[in-house]
Amino acid sequence: MVHKEISAGGVVYRKGNAGLEIQLIVDRYGKVALPKGKMEVGETVEETALREILEETGTIGVVKAPVDIIKYTYHHPVHGKVDKEVHYFLVEATGGVTEAQLAEISAVEWHEPLAAWARGTNNSYSNNIHILRKALALLGIQVF
Repeated sequence: MVHKEISAGGVVYRKGNAGLEIQLIVDRYGKVALPKGKMEVGETVEETALREILEETGTIGVVKAPVDIIKYTYHHPVHGKVDKEVHYFLVEATGGVTEAQLAEISAVEWHEPLAAWARGTNNSYSNNIHILRKALALLGIQVF
């Protein structure tokens, strides 16, 4: 039997005195990534994304648009083959205090969009690059 796992997360942005900024995290493996986590019973994927962003980064946000869904399979030592689905959303930061959940991640960073693109495409996960590109396009920023 194939086990199914659903996670959700987001590309978080904020508009402030410094202009538009994009949030990236550094995970416990030292990789640049996007906040995400597993869905809990009774949650929608949007609720999961917002809860995980808050837990991992301290950021309170509002879902603005879906970005994409990534699907892949991995091998779990207990469950065996797992079909994983990760729903990503474009999320506008509306509050909170930026603080890394040190049990899960090592840093939370804010960058202007092109710096976020440069940072997010270096030492990161290949499927995150696709998500970051699509999210930036939704914000009117084209990167190549």
